[in-house]
Amino acid sequence: MYLKTLLPKFIFVISACVMGLNAQSNHSYWQQHVDYEMEVFFDVEKYQYTGTQRLVYTNNSPDELSRVYFHMYFNAFQPGSEMDIRLQNIKDPDGRMSVNGQSRIASLAPDEIGYLRASSLKQDGEDVSFSLEGTVLEVQLASPIPSGGKSTFAMEFNGQVPLQIRRSGRNNSEGIALSMSQWYPKMAEYDFEGWHADPYIGREFHGVWGNFDVKLTLDKNYTVGGSGYLQNPQEIGHGYEAPGTKVKKVRGKTLTWHFKAPRVHDFMWAADPEYIHDSLKMDNGPTLHFFYKNNPELLENWKNLQPKTAEAMTFFSENIGPYPYEQYSVVQGGDGGMEYAMSTLITGERKFESLVGVTVHELAHTWFQHVLATNELKHAWMDEGFTQFISSLCMNEIMNQQKDNPFESTYNSYFSLAQSNKEQPQTTHADRYKLNAAYGISAYNKGSIFLSQLGYIIGQDKLMETLRSYYADFKFKHPIPNDIKRTAEKISGIELDWYLTDWTGTTNTIDYGINKVQAEGNKTKIVLERIGLMPMPIDILLVYEDGTRETFYTPLRIMRGQKDNPYPNIERTVLQDWPWAYPSFEFVIDKPVSSVKAVVIDPSQLMADINLENNIWQASE
Repeated sequence: MYLKTLLPKFIFVISACVMGLNAQSNHSYWQQHVDYEMEVFFDVEKYQYTGTQRLVYTNNSPDELSRVYFHMYFNAFQPGSEMDIRLQNIKDPDGRMSVNGQSRIASLAPDEIGYLRASSLKQDGEDVSFSLEGTVLEVQLASPIPSGGKSTFAMEFNGQVPLQIRRSGRNNSEGIALSMSQWYPKMAEYDFEGWHADPYIGREFHGVWGNFDVKLTLDKNYTVGGSGYLQNPQEIGHGYEAPGTKVKKVRGKTLTWHFKAPRVHDFMWAADPEYIHDSLKMDNGPTLHFFYKNNPELLENWKNLQPKTAEAMTFFSENIGPYPYEQYSVVQGGDGGMEYAMSTLITGERKFESLVGVTVHELAHTWFQHVLATNELKHAWMDEGFTQFISSLCMNEIMNQQKDNPFESTYNSYFSLAQSNKEQPQTTHADRYKLNAAYGISAYNKGSIFLSQLGYIIGQDKLMETLRSYYADFKFKHPIPNDIKRTAEKISGIELDWYLTDWTGTTNTIDYGINKVQAEGNKTKIVLERIGLMPMPIDILLVYEDGTRETFYTPLRIMRGQKDNPYPNIERTVLQDWPWAYPSFEFVIDKPVSSVKAVVIDPSQLMADINLENNIWQASE
């Protein structure tokens, strides 16, 4: 109780300064490029589709490539798939994918499964050899693609949409007909680490930057929303046409929707015959589109969601960097919330704050995944955690939550994992976590703390400046953990390799305590101790009996620098560095112990110390 009264109001200083840096990494940066042209014909009665794909692949790597891989994600939704078997064997299966602990995939009938198959494939007009291995199509090239070369792949494919089980599917729990994500043959990424032809077992994705040109032909009664810009709104209508203009009448039972999506690494669409389609043009911003079921119980919440989405768009653009596209679509569908290029699928039958919360989180993923495109299978904490961090700040502002510390629940979740002996390092491949719960807390909560705690280390203003510089330098690229670390180092002047190594590569915990506060003549000696293995710099607040306060700060020696005073209205004394190997640290203040009312380690509570009880000393009454 007393500790809470010592906490200053938690205020983030958002600096208006943006510093430009050149992208830095430990290798000469390059990335592959793809251009997709697809024509798809969809049977809404059978939930089946056929398509053609013309894909131009540019090999910007220094390597000659003799094979390529395509992701065929819908094949995960078949009995006996890797996704199914993993679901049957993990101790805490995803509740959306199981019933009474039993895999929903295992019981799918032939007309309920998902599949995606290539019926023919040519490279530059020549037939190539290919084999389907679960959710990955392996292709042996007719001719190697040289470094700097291009090759065109022409594929005919067919698919069936599974019952909604995870992210994609038909007829979700809220009655949305089609949630079409991970639906097309998608080229796997090749980068400085090699191929990333990971099977679809349950986690998220990695993709090649490129441009999409997609034509979808389906029943004219269905409204479509998702990624990209509709090229033929006056033929389509359905709320896309310019106000006051007539929609061209198209004969027949189908419409062909033509979308283009530049500079993205994925393409999603959803469709339903009962969608309401609203749009909101932001001042100095994109057009927002909203697609939701024509249900009177949803109407008020979905109407009120629209200005809140605009507020969130403004918040993220100001605090990370400008939204780079001309539209964003919030689409009812899927199985919870999942981000895609220029769009999201969310379940919509929610209380208003939950509806805003899921929209804000998925919208934030535009920056932390769909522009800063990390490999989610290897670095899930960089997209989920960074998204949770900035979403917590956004919700605190646009929903007027007035939380002094908007990250309190985030820290509590991490503490529960760290003290459970079930934690695995964040460097664990996302599919290889023993428990879903451990993955979730590690990626979302511990990933968020990476940033909020970084703000404790380098200062909140330097943290926000770091995020803006990180975005400016690495947008439309595939940043890795070293990139955010190096950006923070350049902004702050502090060495941070120790922080990235311990926080993400180990399960070492932070535990500092106040060992002694004792008289030393007319002065007071304070002895601190390091109990956990992970090093940190330490802020110490002293509260005196006369009501005055002062702070002391001991930088960590391997930081080779120090942060600015986070409490400018309180006098601060910078002590000597504390080398990590020393388990204790002591200093003396020029006041008698009788004048000291309390000593507090980290009054901000942004350091993820797993035992807060030894962080405070109070004078006896």
